[in-house]
Amino acid sequence: MTEAPTRMPLRIPPVFWLALGVIALISLPNLRDPMIRHDDFPALLGHADAFWNKTLHEGRWLNYVWHLRDMITPAWLNFALYQICWAIFATALAVAATRQDKSVPAAALMAALILVAPPATLISLWFNTLLPGLALVALYGVIVCCSPQPTARRLLPVFIVATFMAYTTYPLLLLALCLAATQRRSLRDLFGLLSLFSASFIGAVLITYALNWQVHGIFGVPLAEWREAEPAESIAGLWANLSWVQTSFARFFEKAMLGSIPLLLVHGGCLLGAALVMIRRAPMELVYFATGLLTGLALVVVQAAKLGVLVPPRAMIFLWVFYAAILVRGAQLLSQDQTPLSRLGVVAAAILTLAYGAVTHQRYAGFQQWQTQTRSIGLALANLPGPVHVVGRATQSAAGQSAGIQSDQALAYRLEQFSGHRIVLCQPTGIDCGDLPPHTSAGWQVLRTGDTTRVIVPDDGAERPR
Repeated sequence: MTEAPTRMPLRIPPVFWLALGVIALISLPNLRDPMIRHDDFPALLGHADAFWNKTLHEGRWLNYVWHLRDMITPAWLNFALYQICWAIFATALAVAATRQDKSVPAAALMAALILVAPPATLISLWFNTLLPGLALVALYGVIVCCSPQPTARRLLPVFIVATFMAYTTYPLLLLALCLAATQRRSLRDLFGLLSLFSASFIGAVLITYALNWQVHGIFGVPLAEWREAEPAESIAGLWANLSWVQTSFARFFEKAMLGSIPLLLVHGGCLLGAALVMIRRAPMELVYFATGLLTGLALVVVQAAKLGVLVPPRAMIFLWVFYAAILVRGAQLLSQDQTPLSRLGVVAAAILTLAYGAVTHQRYAGFQQWQTQTRSIGLALANLPGPVHVVGRATQSAAGQSAGIQSDQALAYRLEQFSGHRIVLCQPTGIDCGDLPPHTSAGWQVLRTGDTTRVIVPDDGAERPR
């Protein structure tokens, strides 16, 4: 008989504090003034109208309700809360997965390996928008660890519907929690859990479709034009769209393996070794985790092939979660032999965690040039009257390119964040801003001409291929 669910909470505090320490260390460069992607600013600034189209094109109804809140909290607080929720999820999954051995070090190692996931770093730049959804994922993690298994599973459909309206692949994190926390594993139980998950996921899709039909008059979630989707309408179309599946997974492995083929081989070897250990010592546990992983892979394949779109690496964060669970559980089981080689798996997992933690810290630090430059300009504008016109393009500046700025709108929102002014972009919008000063590479400037304040963005970045 496995450990009673009432004993799992005893390990939550020590594992959580260790996880919180890890997330604080790797996020340190981004805590004071966190990096924000351009389409995440509406959630920070409370511009619900700017997010409205995503209810139709992405089904993000929970996030839209979040945009309607009256209290606007600072970015640093939102980012801190987001990372705390991520730490709670990692703690819950790690404690649930290692409950049989009651090991705090093993649970802490698994939680840390989940926290340093490259997809987690990528998706964290949308923390203002995703905070309510991740908070629900964290809450469900606490419920899984502290409640009887039947209670957690009865609540699963409710949480799947809510989190699906925050981010499409969040329900897979809920599935991972349920799989890890199962007390008596069997094929019958696994079939029942997958049936419950599938029915709940389909229900979430249908409820989202119904909301769009009721509000927008469209039963479905039509993709936005900028995605340039190529929906498959036949077998031939599905076959042609397999290139999107290949590209999606190639992008994920490129980000997750830091663009290194040798590192990919290391991860593959570690995963294979852990799986072989679990086949011998915990085969049903491996079946549970592998089934969850394959379920997520199937959803990605269906989305990419049916819709003809790229599934971004950040959406496949569940792959790293299942990988971390299998790797650390395999290492933990191997370490029970008490031989010199038995610790090899734990050492490998620890080295990977430390290496990826350093990379995550460095990536957050890489945004500092953009953050420092735009913060100084925004604070300067706070003391000047509007209107404010921006001359030049942030995506063509060295600071913008160093931070991977995806849209010139990021600068407008960023300056509004500190100045409170609504910002007008003169390029590439084509808005008439009067006589513009000449393009320059002399640096960022704030000029006051007549009754208008102008921000000059230097064209000092590397030329982008067309």
